[in-house]
Amino acid sequence: MAYLVHTAHAQFVAFWLGMVGWILIIVTIGLVEWRVWEVSDLSVITSGLAWVGIWRVCFYSHALILSNNQIMFCQRIRLSESFTPPEIAVAQVLMTVALILGLVGNASVVYGLRNAYFGLDKLKPIRLAFYTGGVLFILTGASALVPVCWNLHSVVNNQTIVFPAEFLMPPAPVNQSIGAGIIVGIFASTLLVCSGMVFLSFRVPVVLEPKVRPSWPGEGSSGTRVNHQGIDNPAFQTSKNS
Repeated sequence: MAYLVHTAHAQFVAFWLGMVGWILIIVTIGLVEWRVWEVSDLSVITSGLAWVGIWRVCFYSHALILSNNQIMFCQRIRLSESFTPPEIAVAQVLMTVALILGLVGNASVVYGLRNAYFGLDKLKPIRLAFYTGGVLFILTGASALVPVCWNLHSVVNNQTIVFPAEFLMPPAPVNQSIGAGIIVGIFASTLLVCSGMVFLSFRVPVVLEPKVRPSWPGEGSSGTRVNHQGIDNPAFQTSKNS
């Protein structure tokens, strides 16, 4: 089924783009550096920087231990906590949804590529698998892009979070900056949306069959007319004709 293989090369590249995007979604979920807080009080946060992610809040400090070495102090942000801002609560939900959608999307396109590259003559499953994977990749990118952009908006407007006292965080930062989590999330979402568009652009090739029509009497194999009438031999002509 070589003809299908030649038409699925773009989808093969899109599969790797989607796989890389999905892996970066996992990286984005695990990163704590979504929002970087600059603080003025260095009595506890001795590094002057605190990182606010969607699951944890962390900062370096040597004031919490009797040593000159710095430790990373982290507190978990739970969805059920009353202080959790809506952009972080939505990010916890949508990023988990994006992780699951991306996994199912990868499985779908792997099934379609397997049918295309191993010569299985099943056009409908290939088309269905590519379209399903394309839609899931776009939904994955959109699910990740919404919380990423929402947190980006919060950083730009320097919105604060009222953390509990045990978090040892100041009531408001001096300044906020974009962390690696937002940057990686935007890049991952872009890869996934582009990959999904490529899968949705797949078209089943139309194989043109040779036109066959019955040959007419007197036609050769090339369709030209053949004259079956004999040529007069002068030797048989009568003297009347001469």
